[in-house]
Amino acid sequence: MPVRSNPLVAVATYNEIENLPRLVDEIFHYLPEAEVLVIDDNSPDGTGQWAAQRAAEDPRLHCIHRTGKLGLGTATIAGMKYAIAEGYLYVVTMDADFSHHPKYLPALVGGMDSGGPEGGPVDVMIGSRYVPGGGIEGWPLRRHLMSRAVNLYARFLLRLPARDCSGAFRCYRVETLRRINFDRIRSRGYSFQEEILWHLRRAGARFAETPIIFVDRQAGASKINLREAFGALWIIFRLAMSR
Repeated sequence: MPVRSNPLVAVATYNEIENLPRLVDEIFHYLPEAEVLVIDDNSPDGTGQWAAQRAAEDPRLHCIHRTGKLGLGTATIAGMKYAIAEGYLYVVTMDADFSHHPKYLPALVGGMDSGGPEGGPVDVMIGSRYVPGGGIEGWPLRRHLMSRAVNLYARFLLRLPARDCSGAFRCYRVETLRRINFDRIRSRGYSFQEEILWHLRRAGARFAETPIIFVDRQAGASKINLREAFGALWIIFRLAMSR
């Protein structure tokens, strides 16, 4: 299969009708060569219907419609498997709520060929809140502390060579994703972000980070809760013990 050099931007959605239409337009504005894949978990607010209608009019937009709210991890895997099956060179994952601004897409994609420590290619470019130039806007102190603690915990236990292990704004080299056995991934929710890096590191992937400013969502409701957070800590611990 010939490689499709245009990047695929995969966006997992659940009740994002307030954000998705503008987000898609902004993605095409900042990365005109991109295609967009919406993975919708049967949103009751009409997000999936909007995506299907837009896809019927715009060949750059594609949709996966799932039967219910199955988790961010499985949605991201669905996007990665789509990118593999369709032969894309890169797949970018990002949130649908503008916490990951599309203006950073050129740096994420552009760094794949020369963003490594010595100017070489990388397999994963991470949009990082925790490198110089990165940051977070709109979070209370408690959430800052929780995020820092989870990242430190994951870096120490899983030996991950990245400062931001829990962010979802990333560009992956699809050929490297082919090395991963997705059936072995345990995470269904937010701990997927650490787990996929762990599997990729074990597969020899090269990582790099580019700074982003993460901005807390302005519209819609956050999907994260304490149960998700504690579940992530437990899965990270189990992965560390499996080494």
